[in-house]
Amino acid sequence: QVQLVESGGGLVQPGESLRLSCATSGSIFSNYAMDWYRQAPGKQREWVAVTTSGGITSYAESVKGRFTISRDNAKNTYYLQMNSLKPEDTAVYVCTIGGFWGKGTRVTVSS
Repeated sequence: QVQLVESGGGLVQPGESLRLSCATSGSIFSNYAMDWYRQAPGKQREWVAVTTSGGITSYAESVKGRFTISRDNAKNTYYLQMNSLKPEDTAVYVCTIGGFWGKGTRVTVSS
């Protein structure tokens, strides 16, 4: 059974960093692009970043320069390094690949 499991969320203060992980259940995903999305309370889901199988990355304007998406195909794991976090980054972050979605990890940025 295919599984995506996010981890690494938590409560941090503005300006701090977190690294989210998305562990996948199979190496087949190394041939797919992988996206991170987020959904803040009371808001629609928002696309955050993508990394393609060839390593090309793209980011939403709201996180560009602060977030970095990466992948470790040997570990079947994807990452989202989030620096200089802001209160508006508070959301549940979800990874998706190959049509499959994880359940998300909650990030709260608050002083």
